Amino acid sequence: MSHSMFDLFKIGVGPSSSHTVGPMLASARFASALRENERLHNVENVRVELYGSLALTGKGHATDVACVMGLMGEWPDSINSDDIPTLAAMVKGSKELPLDGHRFIPFDWDTDLVFHFDQVLPEHPNGMTLTAFGENAEALLSRTYFSVGGGFVVEKGETDALASDFKPPFPFTSAVELLAHCEKEKKSIAQIMFVNELARAKHEDKHATIDTINQNIEAIWQVMLSCIERGIEQDGVLPGGLQLKRRAKNLHDRIVKKDTDGLPVDTNDWVNMYAMAVNEENAAGGRVVTAPTNGAAGVIPAVLAYYNKFVAPNNVEGIRTFLATAAAIGSLYKTNASISAAEVGCQGEIGVACSMAAAGLAAAMGATPEQIENAAEIGMEHNLGLTCDPINGLVQVPCIERNTMGAVKAINATRLALNGDGSHHVSLDSVIKTMHETGLDMMSKYKETSQGGLATNAIAINVVAC
Repeated sequence: MSHSMFDLFKIGVGPSSSHTVGPMLASARFASALRENERLHNVENVRVELYGSLALTGKGHATDVACVMGLMGEWPDSINSDDIPTLAAMVKGSKELPLDGHRFIPFDWDTDLVFHFDQVLPEHPNGMTLTAFGENAEALLSRTYFSVGGGFVVEKGETDALASDFKPPFPFTSAVELLAHCEKEKKSIAQIMFVNELARAKHEDKHATIDTINQNIEAIWQVMLSCIERGIEQDGVLPGGLQLKRRAKNLHDRIVKKDTDGLPVDTNDWVNMYAMAVNEENAAGGRVVTAPTNGAAGVIPAVLAYYNKFVAPNNVEGIRTFLATAAAIGSLYKTNASISAAEVGCQGEIGVACSMAAAGLAAAMGATPEQIENAAEIGMEHNLGLTCDPINGLVQVPCIERNTMGAVKAINATRLALNGDGSHHVSLDSVIKTMHETGLDMMSKYKETSQGGLATNAIAINVVAC
């Protein structure tokens, strides 16, 4: 299916789209279901059970906190991230939870949140079951959800988290189909996306206009910018057991000093600083945009900030073209492979973000659809096989630095593509298929599925957790 650009770019909180945003969304949906089924006031207790990767690396990703926030009626796109520690402390201290923000029920953080470390639900590595009980421990409602990456949530029994009766004017499930639309309609990839996006908006609200879409894009860009700005203002140590120091502020100060002193500054320093700022904010539980995931949230903002500073400052149309094109490419990965590190390793996060960013930058710089497809292909081809290996289950090492590498690699992929005519030996569709097959063949210890270090994979096995 052709996904909306606002499915690929969602405002949320850190540190993980699949382990924080998804569980919060699922829990909020569960609380809403209780209200809509008029069972909210009969609830005496709620139990949350986490399976697979959500259990094994959940505490490092604040999955437990996210579930509680969702049960309280908070949503990832609207919660104030600064309020989360206070709200969590309130529930822990009082042992009461305001279900859906209204009904106070007993809630014991240690017993009502159950981590099934040795169980994986067959449908997906990121599974969770929520059950509401009434008097005499009667089960009033029980729902099982799967956090399938990028903040997408599927309820057990659903075929797709985004299933609807909407049919876009230009449907595409492959790069070949997308390029065919461009050729036939004499439109760019971004223009194809905008036509589909407007039709989707009108399907949901007949009064929707292109201005509505543009405003939503601007909101996404502003959150990205704000995240960079916050990231270069903060210093100190990131939460978690690694005691990892923030580096973006120091890097920013060094760049500014060099610039002030008239010394040359490499553009890569700026790109590294942008990406680092975003992912340090993400690691701290700040407000970010899943792009397409939280673990890879710094790649696209860094490349877009590079475009905004060094290529075409304040080019609103260029920013729109960038994000629309990137979303089109992201849709292909979401449809034909995965953006979940628990399924396919980090190639599904940093790799996809790099591919999306390369395509977006190429489009904003005036590339042809064929050159854009080439840039996207290059961006993924050199991330194939990338494992998911966060030490201690925290989205910090090597995740933060890995975003800088993905951003720089995306810019180089664009340069390579723009120096060609769009013709190349390996198609984007082939690379996506290969990426998916590589992920399926990847042993689970190299994915975001285990507890204890770099997802108990290659790097973590050789890192002493102090």
